[in-house]
Amino acid sequence: MSVRPLPQSPPAEQGVDASGITAFLDAVEAAPDIELHSLMLLRHGHLVASGWWAPYTPERLQLLYSLSKSFTSTAAGFAVAEGLLDLDRPVISYFPEFAADITDPRSRAMLVRHVAAMASGHLTETWADALRIDRTETVRGFLLIPPDRDPGTVFAYNQSATYTLATILQRVTGLSLTDYLRPRLFDPLGIGETDWTRNRAGREIGFSGLHAATDAVARLGQLCLNEGVWEGRRLLPASWIAEATRAHVATADGTPEGARSDWQQGYGLQFWRGRHGYRGDGAFGQFCV
Repeated sequence: MSVRPLPQSPPAEQGVDASGITAFLDAVEAAPDIELHSLMLLRHGHLVASGWWAPYTPERLQLLYSLSKSFTSTAAGFAVAEGLLDLDRPVISYFPEFAADITDPRSRAMLVRHVAAMASGHLTETWADALRIDRTETVRGFLLIPPDRDPGTVFAYNQSATYTLATILQRVTGLSLTDYLRPRLFDPLGIGETDWTRNRAGREIGFSGLHAATDAVARLGQLCLNEGVWEGRRLLPASWIAEATRAHVATADGTPEGARSDWQQGYGLQFWRGRHGYRGDGAFGQFCV
Protein backbone atom coordinates (compact mmCIF):
# COMPACT_ATOMS: atom_id res chain seq x y z
CA MET A 1 0.00 0.00 0.00
CA SER A 2 1.13 3.57 -0.56
CA VAL A 3 1.66 5.50 2.65
CA ARG A 4 0.04 8.92 2.81
CA PRO A 5 2.51 11.48 4.15
CA LEU A 6 1.56 13.44 7.23
CA PRO A 7 0.64 17.08 6.55
CA GLN A 8 3.69 19.31 7.01
CA SER A 9 3.99 22.87 8.22
CA PRO A 10 6.69 25.36 9.21
CA PRO A 11 6.92 25.30 13.02
CA ALA A 12 5.91 28.96 13.42
CA GLU A 13 2.61 28.40 11.63
CA GLN A 14 1.65 25.91 14.35
CA GLY A 15 2.83 28.06 17.24
CA VAL A 16 6.16 26.30 17.71
CA ASP A 17 9.37 28.31 18.14
CA ALA A 18 11.93 26.76 15.77
CA SER A 19 14.76 28.02 17.98
CA GLY A 20 13.44 25.74 20.73
CA ILE A 21 13.76 22.73 18.44
CA THR A 22 17.29 23.78 17.52
CA ALA A 23 18.20 24.23 21.18
CA PHE A 24 16.86 20.76 21.96
CA LEU A 25 18.92 19.19 19.17
CA ASP A 26 22.03 21.07 20.31
CA ALA A 27 21.50 19.80 23.86
CA VAL A 28 21.08 16.23 22.63
CA GLU A 29 24.23 16.47 20.51
CA ALA A 30 26.17 17.71 23.52
CA ALA A 31 24.90 14.92 25.78
CA PRO A 32 27.41 12.07 25.99
CA ASP A 33 24.83 9.35 26.67
CA ILE A 34 22.11 10.10 24.10
CA GLU A 35 22.21 8.71 20.56
CA LEU A 36 19.23 9.87 18.51
CA HIS A 37 18.03 7.57 15.74
CA SER A 38 14.95 9.56 14.73
CA LEU A 39 12.66 12.37 15.81
CA MET A 40 9.20 13.46 14.65
CA LEU A 41 7.47 16.45 16.20
CA LEU A 42 3.79 17.08 15.47
CA ARG A 43 1.72 20.10 16.45
CA HIS A 44 -1.99 20.53 15.62
CA GLY A 45 -1.74 17.42 13.46
CA HIS A 46 1.08 18.82 11.32
CA LEU A 47 4.63 17.54 11.13
CA VAL A 48 6.76 20.55 12.07
CA ALA A 49 10.15 18.86 12.46
CA SER A 50 11.66 15.48 11.69
CA GLY A 51 15.05 13.93 11.27
CA TRP A 52 16.87 10.60 11.00
CA TRP A 53 20.50 9.97 11.93
CA ALA A 54 22.49 7.62 9.66
CA PRO A 55 22.16 4.74 9.14
CA TYR A 56 18.49 5.19 10.14
CA THR A 57 15.98 6.34 7.53
CA PRO A 58 12.25 7.18 7.49
CA GLU A 59 11.44 3.82 5.89
CA ARG A 60 13.55 1.68 8.19
CA LEU A 61 11.64 -0.56 10.58
CA GLN A 62 12.93 -0.41 14.14
CA LEU A 63 12.21 -2.73 17.05
CA LEU A 64 9.96 -0.71 19.36
CA TYR A 65 10.56 -2.91 22.42
CA SER A 66 7.96 -2.02 25.08
CA LEU A 67 6.45 0.75 23.01
CA SER A 68 4.79 -2.28 21.39
CA LYS A 69 2.60 -2.45 24.50
CA SER A 70 0.71 0.69 23.51
CA PHE A 71 -0.20 -0.90 20.17
CA THR A 72 -1.41 -3.98 22.07
CA SER A 73 -3.50 -1.65 24.21
CA THR A 74 -5.00 -0.14 21.07
CA ALA A 75 -5.92 -3.63 19.83
CA ALA A 76 -7.67 -4.16 23.16
CA GLY A 77 -9.59 -0.94 22.60
CA PHE A 78 -10.91 -2.20 19.28
CA ALA A 79 -11.84 -5.56 20.83
CA VAL A 80 -13.72 -3.86 23.66
CA ALA A 81 -15.56 -1.63 21.19
CA GLU A 82 -16.53 -4.67 19.13
CA GLY A 83 -17.81 -6.57 22.16
CA LEU A 84 -15.10 -9.22 21.91
CA LEU A 85 -13.28 -8.34 25.13
CA ASP A 86 -14.59 -7.53 28.62
CA LEU A 87 -12.08 -5.83 30.90
CA ASP A 88 -14.06 -6.96 33.95
CA ARG A 89 -14.07 -10.66 33.16
CA PRO A 90 -11.62 -12.89 35.05
CA VAL A 91 -8.54 -13.78 33.04
CA ILE A 92 -9.09 -17.46 33.78
CA SER A 93 -12.48 -17.32 32.04
CA TYR A 94 -10.63 -16.93 28.74
CA PHE A 95 -8.57 -20.08 29.46
CA PRO A 96 -11.06 -22.73 30.62
CA GLU A 97 -8.56 -25.48 29.87
CA PHE A 98 -6.37 -24.16 32.71
CA ALA A 99 -9.19 -23.78 35.23
CA ALA A 100 -8.52 -27.01 37.12
CA ASP A 101 -4.83 -26.13 37.52
CA ILE A 102 -5.33 -22.56 38.76
CA THR A 103 -6.44 -22.85 42.37
CA ASP A 104 -4.96 -19.74 44.00
CA PRO A 105 -7.88 -17.40 44.79
CA ARG A 106 -5.93 -14.29 43.77
CA SER A 107 -5.03 -15.79 40.41
CA ARG A 108 -8.65 -16.71 39.86
CA ALA A 109 -9.78 -13.20 40.84
CA MET A 110 -7.42 -11.50 38.39
CA LEU A 111 -9.39 -9.52 35.79
CA VAL A 112 -8.41 -8.55 32.26
CA ARG A 113 -8.14 -4.90 33.35
CA HIS A 114 -5.63 -5.95 36.03
CA VAL A 115 -3.22 -7.48 33.51
CA ALA A 116 -3.77 -4.53 31.15
CA ALA A 117 -2.79 -2.15 33.97
CA MET A 118 0.24 -4.11 35.27
CA ALA A 119 -1.74 -4.68 38.46
CA SER A 120 -1.87 -8.48 38.58
CA GLY A 121 -0.96 -8.43 42.26
CA HIS A 122 2.59 -9.64 41.75
CA LEU A 123 5.34 -7.51 43.23
CA THR A 124 8.01 -8.33 40.64
CA GLU A 125 8.45 -9.33 37.01
CA THR A 126 7.31 -12.94 36.51
CA TRP A 127 8.27 -13.67 32.89
CA ALA A 128 11.27 -15.88 33.59
CA ASP A 129 9.36 -17.91 36.18
CA ALA A 130 6.33 -18.24 33.91
CA LEU A 131 8.55 -19.58 31.12
CA ARG A 132 10.23 -21.98 33.53
CA ILE A 133 6.88 -23.36 34.68
CA ASP A 134 5.36 -23.73 31.22
CA ARG A 135 7.36 -22.62 28.21
CA THR A 136 4.70 -23.74 25.73
CA GLU A 137 1.66 -22.15 27.41
CA THR A 138 3.25 -19.28 29.26
CA VAL A 139 -0.11 -17.86 30.35
CA ARG A 140 -0.61 -21.04 32.36
CA GLY A 141 2.85 -20.61 33.87
CA PHE A 142 1.97 -17.03 34.81
CA LEU A 143 -1.36 -17.98 36.40
CA LEU A 144 0.38 -20.68 38.43
CA ILE A 145 2.48 -17.98 40.16
CA PRO A 146 0.36 -16.82 43.13
CA PRO A 147 0.04 -13.01 43.27
CA ASP A 148 1.61 -11.42 46.35
CA ARG A 149 -1.28 -9.00 46.84
CA ASP A 150 -4.88 -8.72 45.71
CA PRO A 151 -5.05 -7.94 41.98
CA GLY A 152 -5.64 -4.27 41.29
CA THR A 153 -3.91 -3.03 44.44
CA VAL A 154 -0.23 -2.88 43.47
CA PHE A 155 1.87 -2.12 40.39
CA ALA A 156 4.69 -4.24 39.01
CA TYR A 157 6.01 -3.95 35.48
CA ASN A 158 5.40 -7.47 34.25
CA GLN A 159 5.83 -8.82 30.72
CA SER A 160 3.63 -11.81 31.60
CA ALA A 161 0.68 -9.49 32.16
CA THR A 162 0.91 -7.96 28.69
CA TYR A 163 1.55 -11.36 27.10
CA THR A 164 -1.62 -12.62 28.75
CA LEU A 165 -3.59 -9.66 27.38
CA ALA A 166 -2.13 -10.25 23.91
CA THR A 167 -2.97 -13.96 24.07
CA ILE A 168 -6.57 -13.22 25.06
CA LEU A 169 -6.85 -10.79 22.14
CA GLN A 170 -5.55 -13.36 19.69
CA ARG A 171 -8.03 -15.89 21.08
CA VAL A 172 -11.13 -13.72 20.94
CA THR A 173 -10.37 -12.27 17.51
CA GLY A 174 -8.99 -15.43 15.93
CA LEU A 175 -6.23 -13.28 14.41
CA SER A 176 -2.69 -12.23 15.13
CA LEU A 177 -2.34 -8.73 16.56
CA THR A 178 -0.98 -7.56 13.21
CA ASP A 179 -3.82 -9.03 11.19
CA TYR A 180 -6.40 -7.64 13.62
CA LEU A 181 -4.85 -4.15 13.63
CA ARG A 182 -4.14 -3.91 9.89
CA PRO A 183 -7.68 -2.96 8.73
CA ARG A 184 -8.60 -1.17 11.98
CA LEU A 185 -5.48 0.87 12.75
CA PHE A 186 -2.55 0.43 10.40
CA ASP A 187 -4.34 0.95 7.09
CA PRO A 188 -6.65 3.79 8.23
CA LEU A 189 -3.68 5.66 9.73
CA GLY A 190 -1.53 5.09 6.65
CA ILE A 191 0.97 2.92 8.52
CA GLY A 192 3.00 0.86 6.09
CA GLU A 193 4.98 -2.31 6.65
CA THR A 194 5.22 -3.75 10.16
CA ASP A 195 6.45 -7.01 11.65
CA TRP A 196 5.80 -8.52 15.08
CA THR A 197 7.96 -11.17 16.75
CA ARG A 198 6.24 -14.47 17.50
CA ASN A 199 7.07 -17.05 20.15
CA ARG A 200 7.33 -20.80 19.70
CA ALA A 201 3.54 -21.09 20.04
CA GLY A 202 3.23 -18.89 16.96
CA ARG A 203 1.78 -16.01 18.97
CA GLU A 204 2.79 -12.36 18.61
CA ILE A 205 4.13 -11.59 22.06
CA GLY A 206 2.46 -8.22 22.61
CA PHE A 207 4.81 -6.81 25.24
CA SER A 208 7.62 -6.23 22.74
CA GLY A 209 8.61 -7.34 19.29
CA LEU A 210 6.77 -4.85 17.06
CA HIS A 211 8.97 -3.53 14.27
CA ALA A 212 7.69 -0.33 12.66
CA ALA A 213 8.89 2.96 11.24
CA THR A 214 9.05 6.05 13.45
CA ASP A 215 6.13 7.40 11.45
CA ALA A 216 3.88 4.67 12.90
CA VAL A 217 4.63 5.87 16.41
CA ALA A 218 3.83 9.46 15.48
CA ARG A 219 0.52 8.43 13.93
CA LEU A 220 -0.52 6.43 16.99
CA GLY A 221 0.26 9.43 19.18
CA GLN A 222 -1.78 11.73 16.95
CA LEU A 223 -4.73 9.33 17.04
CA CYS A 224 -4.61 9.44 20.84
CA LEU A 225 -4.45 13.25 20.81
CA ASN A 226 -7.47 13.24 18.48
CA GLU A 227 -9.33 11.05 21.02
CA GLY A 228 -9.70 8.22 18.52
CA VAL A 229 -10.53 10.23 15.38
CA TRP A 230 -8.38 10.16 12.23
CA GLU A 231 -9.03 12.43 9.25
CA GLY A 232 -12.59 13.00 10.41
CA ARG A 233 -13.34 9.31 10.88
CA ARG A 234 -13.82 7.82 14.34
CA LEU A 235 -11.72 4.70 14.73
CA LEU A 236 -11.85 4.27 18.52
CA PRO A 237 -14.29 5.59 21.12
CA ALA A 238 -13.00 8.66 22.95
CA SER A 239 -13.90 6.79 26.13
CA TRP A 240 -11.29 4.13 25.31
CA ILE A 241 -8.50 6.68 24.82
CA ALA A 242 -9.43 8.26 28.18
CA GLU A 243 -9.55 4.86 29.88
CA ALA A 244 -6.25 3.64 28.44
CA THR A 245 -4.35 6.81 29.34
CA ARG A 246 -5.65 7.52 32.87
CA ALA A 247 -3.83 6.19 35.94
CA HIS A 248 -5.28 2.83 37.01
CA VAL A 249 -2.62 1.98 39.57
CA ALA A 250 -0.17 4.09 41.55
CA THR A 251 3.54 3.88 40.75
CA ALA A 252 4.79 6.46 43.27
CA ASP A 253 7.32 5.27 45.85
CA GLY A 254 6.82 7.88 48.56
CA THR A 255 8.87 10.60 46.86
CA PRO A 256 7.31 14.02 47.58
CA GLU A 257 4.87 15.04 44.85
CA GLY A 258 6.96 17.89 43.49
CA ALA A 259 10.02 15.70 43.06
CA ARG A 260 8.36 12.73 41.39
CA SER A 261 9.65 11.67 37.99
CA ASP A 262 7.62 10.59 34.99
CA TRP A 263 7.91 7.00 36.25
CA GLN A 264 5.92 7.86 39.36
CA GLN A 265 2.72 9.35 37.94
CA GLY A 266 0.73 6.13 37.65
CA TYR A 267 0.17 3.52 34.94
CA GLY A 268 -2.70 3.28 32.48
CA LEU A 269 -3.62 0.39 30.19
CA GLN A 270 -0.20 -0.21 28.62
CA PHE A 271 0.53 3.53 28.68
CA TRP A 272 2.60 5.38 31.27
CA ARG A 273 1.27 8.52 32.89
CA GLY A 274 3.71 11.46 33.01
CA ARG A 275 4.04 14.90 34.54
CA HIS A 276 2.93 16.41 31.23
CA GLY A 277 0.42 13.91 29.84
CA TYR A 278 1.11 10.28 29.01
CA ARG A 279 3.39 8.18 26.85
CA GLY A 280 4.17 4.92 25.16
CA ASP A 281 7.65 3.91 26.29
CA GLY A 282 10.17 1.45 24.93
CA ALA A 283 13.65 0.39 25.95
CA PHE A 284 16.59 2.60 24.95
CA GLY A 285 14.51 5.77 24.99
CA GLN A 286 11.76 5.16 22.46
CA PHE A 287 8.91 7.50 23.30
CA CYS A 288 5.48 8.39 22.00
CA VAL A 289 4.72 11.41 24.19
